Amino acid sequence: MRIGVPKEIKPQENRAGLTPPAVHEFVRNGHEVLVQAGTGSGIGCDDAQYSAAGARIVPDASAVFAEAEMVIKVKEPQPSEIALLRPGQVLFTYLHLAPDQAQTRGLMASGCTAIAYETITDAHGRLPLLAPMSEVAGRMAVQVGAVALQRPNGGRGVLLGGVPGVAPGKVAVLGGGVVGTHAAKMAAGLGAEVSILDKSLPRLRELDDLFGGRVKVLYASAAEVEQAALCADLVVGAVLVPGAAAPKLLTRAQVARMLPGAVVVDVAIDQGGCFETSRPTTHAAPTYVVDGVVHYCVANMPGGVPRTSTWALNNATLPFALALADKGWRQACAEDPHLLEGLNVHEGQVTYAAVARALNLPHVSARSALG
Repeated sequence: MRIGVPKEIKPQENRAGLTPPAVHEFVRNGHEVLVQAGTGSGIGCDDAQYSAAGARIVPDASAVFAEAEMVIKVKEPQPSEIALLRPGQVLFTYLHLAPDQAQTRGLMASGCTAIAYETITDAHGRLPLLAPMSEVAGRMAVQVGAVALQRPNGGRGVLLGGVPGVAPGKVAVLGGGVVGTHAAKMAAGLGAEVSILDKSLPRLRELDDLFGGRVKVLYASAAEVEQAALCADLVVGAVLVPGAAAPKLLTRAQVARMLPGAVVVDVAIDQGGCFETSRPTTHAAPTYVVDGVVHYCVANMPGGVPRTSTWALNNATLPFALALADKGWRQACAEDPHLLEGLNVHEGQVTYAAVARALNLPHVSARSALG
């Protein structure tokens, strides 16, 4: 198969769809890889390294899309990229379609087969291709939240870890999944007073064992979520409903009652955000203020640490990408029901139920799309 890797064009997105070692794996399996010039600049890899791995360097995205049978990216295709997609072409990347009517309709109109990293599952019902970026985003959430809390950045002027004689800052983490767990680890490591809230009792028990009493583990009733947020210096939104829009956990009225200069970091912004006051931001202008509360809602947080993120992502995506290339997408998905869960759009039809529900579009099952 001919694999194409365009340079990412979403603002401040410096990750790359494939690393040079990943390119080598495709070439070793007999595939051809086209890489747009400059693709690896954000991860410290020049064109010569890709060439040495066996890639053919092409000048622009048009050349990549024109020749590639499968396009491998990081972030959802931008409008100019959607215009280059064609029927029969496979797109393998993060899509996050549930809050994005325009992208979904664009992919449907293109006739391509779009397989989303974020809805592929494993035998335990987890999301193995979302997990590495969730780990990065969870750890970053506390890092960026701590910076936003500094007074020159609009925050309360609180040091999360405190100092001897001064109480530490309070952090509320909403959601006990991968993002929430890593955010809580980072916050606790800094010495903050941390609460993590979730609705799954089995998960709460796991978190209690994991943290050994260093973190408060609370059931996420509406009242408990509100109370935790109103007392916190930093609130991390870490909820996820696979493939669907994120639930709104705090209303604007509740945000307005938070401590002046408190910070919210909405890691769920890719799926529409979990605070009513959230709207996507970029690394160039990451924060804004609503009712005295600083909001950090960067929709591609791991793009801020692209080298770490790209290697972590490739470690997870490579086995699935190789299966698609080695077998073709139909056979690969037919043989692997977890990969089939990644099929979101095929030949103008939405094949992922949660996306269809969120956007009020007709749904055709992924299995029937296989023919």
